Amino acid sequence: MARKLAVIGAGLMGSGIAQVSAQAGWDVVLRDVTDEALRRGTDGIRASYDKFVAKGKLTADDAEAALGRITATTDLDAAADADVVVEAVFEKLEVKHEIFRTLDKLVKDGAILASNTSAIPITKIAAVTERPERVVGTHFFSPVPMMQLCELVRGYKTSDETLATAREFAESTGKTCIVVNRDVAGFVTTRLISALVVEAAKLYESGVATAEDIDLACKLGFGHAMGPLATADLTGVDILLHATGNIYAESQDEKFAPPELMRRMVDAGDIGRKSGQGFYKH
Repeated sequence: MARKLAVIGAGLMGSGIAQVSAQAGWDVVLRDVTDEALRRGTDGIRASYDKFVAKGKLTADDAEAALGRITATTDLDAAADADVVVEAVFEKLEVKHEIFRTLDKLVKDGAILASNTSAIPITKIAAVTERPERVVGTHFFSPVPMMQLCELVRGYKTSDETLATAREFAESTGKTCIVVNRDVAGFVTTRLISALVVEAAKLYESGVATAEDIDLACKLGFGHAMGPLATADLTGVDILLHATGNIYAESQDEKFAPPELMRRMVDAGDIGRKSGQGFYKH
């Protein structure tokens, strides 16, 4: 299998995808728009490898070798000879369109263009390219080095060959894949967590139960590792508000209409762990 990967976006998701791919033997180009973003991303990768080494899950030599396979750059042209390109930038269609238009002209004919989007239909992203059959969704989960799942999303024109290559890539990094055969907004996982978070937030907003008790119900009653409100705080209330808004705009399904409380929390900056306050104090 081809082994040259370009990851566009060195944030939490992009750097995580670069990390597991380099560890699996891929030569990785990690691209972002600023040196500062690249420094943060590569520092995060190094720190994560160090943790794995400390726990005995990775040898120091293997960690060094994996780091040596990652090249950080602000130059998008560095993606030109990649076999697989994974876009992991902000969840805004215009931003993704700009990147996919450029990549379409830049990368070789046989390359596949993948998006790590969690909610935007792949067909919409692929529409600005001349190769929609080569565009696919590879939705990894955060934190990428720890989470086993990769959601593969077939756009309206994605070919079987492209889906197979995406699966091969994701499985080579140690992930287990599920396939989304119909390109609905939010796919499978974001629809499920969004519906759960929206209902949990409504129950909390209307005083039915505390955040702690709602989360406890899901953990002990359903065997969830983490309750929906704690998940919202971890992911970012703003991120989930954006995702549920996207799904609601596409589907007009009331169950995805975010409650007012989530909007007000975002307005106030109470967006979860990264701000120190969300449904819980951190």
